[in-house]
Amino acid sequence: MSMQDEKKMPANLTGRIAAGPHTSLDEDILTPQFHYDLAYLLPWYIQIEKVLLLEYRRMDLLNLEEALSIGTILNSIRRDTLQPKREENMSDIAFAIERQVEQSLSHLPGAWHVDRSRNDFQACAQLLSGREQLLAIIDQMVSFAWAVHRRASAMTEMIMPGYTHYQAAQVISPGFYLTALIEEMLASTTALLNIYDGLNTCPLGAGAMAGQQLPWDRVRMASLLGFDRPQRHALVSVASRDWRTRIAAELSTIGATLSRFITDLIAWGSGPYAFISLPDEFSGISSAMPQKKNFPVLERLRARTAHLTAYYQDFIMGQRNTSYTNLVEVSKEAGSQLSSMFTTMASLLRIFTLVIDQMEFQSETMRHACTQEYFGGFALANHLTLQAGISTRQGQVAAGKYIVQAIQQGFTPGQGSAHLLHAICQAQGYSADIAYHTLQELFDPEHNLQEKHTSGSTGTQAVEQMLREQTNDLQHVQTVRQSKQFQIEQALREIDRQLSGEKEVEDL
Repeated sequence: MSMQDEKKMPANLTGRIAAGPHTSLDEDILTPQFHYDLAYLLPWYIQIEKVLLLEYRRMDLLNLEEALSIGTILNSIRRDTLQPKREENMSDIAFAIERQVEQSLSHLPGAWHVDRSRNDFQACAQLLSGREQLLAIIDQMVSFAWAVHRRASAMTEMIMPGYTHYQAAQVISPGFYLTALIEEMLASTTALLNIYDGLNTCPLGAGAMAGQQLPWDRVRMASLLGFDRPQRHALVSVASRDWRTRIAAELSTIGATLSRFITDLIAWGSGPYAFISLPDEFSGISSAMPQKKNFPVLERLRARTAHLTAYYQDFIMGQRNTSYTNLVEVSKEAGSQLSSMFTTMASLLRIFTLVIDQMEFQSETMRHACTQEYFGGFALANHLTLQAGISTRQGQVAAGKYIVQAIQQGFTPGQGSAHLLHAICQAQGYSADIAYHTLQELFDPEHNLQEKHTSGSTGTQAVEQMLREQTNDLQHVQTVRQSKQFQIEQALREIDRQLSGEKEVEDL
């Protein structure tokens, strides 16, 4: 390539510089950015152009015929009709759209694209794309929560060991455990909907950073793009990309939470526990140990949750120590992994949903584990205080001593020894005549599951009440999410209706 070609000025774009982008700059940065914008932003760039076109018409800067002609061209633009051309459009999608319209018209209206900046144009397209992907992720999160809800509803009476500090602690049920996961998903989807409400403000009208000269109707533009209102500060409109970090922070948070649940599943699927199993289609093998059936899908899922935190850190680091104004560093580089973050979260949710659907809890194995642990220690201590009149702390001491000595003497929790308990209490100065059948009941796993009477506890009725409340909450989240989607779809239909000239014809 000759030096003359290398320095060829972009056609009719600027009088400020005398050369187009260097080929290396174009190949490594501009063209990849162009293809990213084609993949994720082009439909929104077109919608914004159409809204601005309607504004030109409202301000009488274009006549009806000119507006309809440009609108027809904008509607014809597709991903395969735009190409990055450094000499013609500087491999910039905004310039490429502009040139496509110019080249398709026999006469270009002089006022088209007057009082315009790429800054608020890009900020708006990025926000529209992010908003779309956010709603899609909320939808997937709700679908995942429903899958968990289905499994939890079927396992409210199945007993399993619950753990604190990695030690057997109390009897729970898979239904109780899984409703905790639903609660976390509800908290996260609610937080994301709140974030959506905060970000749903339109940047158009900010111009480069300080506003625009023409009397653009920013309220109308915001409404036509499905926003709740305009962003009220011009500089914030183009300088801020905090909506990315807020979304990423919440996805990072729920990712860490999902990682903790997955860690439990990894442990429960291991040989020492064997509480859960997965079908062969979701399992792996050892290349050397034929006896093994591994569950690497769980490891994959847990690893992917870490990527979400990495994306959040990437967005934050890309913005810190930058000037508060429109910057390519913030607007593009700092958000270059945004769609990758949504893709990662979507993949995680799809696979995790399949795991939840296919995972089987081994009820007999879990029941056996429950019968081998002295889960009734807490119930025994309470009984000694409430029924035998032993002070709370001394009741705890007596129950602890009973369990230690019962284990030493070879008693299982289900066997028990009323005589041993009586002797321990008597040595502490208390009389505790507890019947053998009462002692057995106190250490019975089913009794311990059901004898929790507070709301939110492991008892079947409490879990079923929780599931009913979660049903209502999930339905509410779905309704809110659908209303936001409807707002966008209705707004876009209104753009096309107005651009068709229908309103002006009616006015005549």
